[in-house]
Amino acid sequence: MKKCAWALSSLSEQHYHDLEWGVPIHDDRLLFEFLILEGAQAGLSWSTILNKRMAYREAFDQFDVVKVASYDDHKINELLVNPGIVRNKLKINSAVSNALAFINVQREFGSFDSYIWQFVQGRPVCNTWESAVEIPTFTKVSEMMSYWRYANILSFSFGYPAVVVLISTVLGYDYFSDFVNGINTTNSICVFVIS
Repeated sequence: MKKCAWALSSLSEQHYHDLEWGVPIHDDRLLFEFLILEGAQAGLSWSTILNKRMAYREAFDQFDVVKVASYDDHKINELLVNPGIVRNKLKINSAVSNALAFINVQREFGSFDSYIWQFVQGRPVCNTWESAVEIPTFTKVSEMMSYWRYANILSFSFGYPAVVVLISTVLGYDYFSDFVNGINTTNSICVFVIS
């Protein structure tokens, strides 16, 4: 399988590119993991986060949303000195507040999966972009997801439209045509979005 240029510098990027990128996700634990990882990625490269992914899983209790929602100052301070993750207080605090928001969405919709996939009627969106320059930094769907009442009322942080585009492409429903820059992406969805 041909790989996108961004996926060539490490084994973790290649693995992610080949097996996870653009694959629809319906598991709430994994959805929560990507919500936290994408928030941590803001301003950094995705490869930085992929290289820290295992440390994130360990530090954030395997992304158990109930546990993360209960983190207190002691746990947050512990995370701030953990060299395996991005030690940014705003990003760590946002993980905790996003866990609380995530739980509230689960209560209202039955699952975060039901909530997030409603924006595309439960099906992946296959766009018709043919080159990377055509891809917007945000879409109508990402704006709706970002600004919808749950992003504001429930205080999802790091949820601005460009991050939501990244999340939605990771989840597998905001991708585009099978060929981009001559690379066949039939089995691997490649989206070039800069937040």
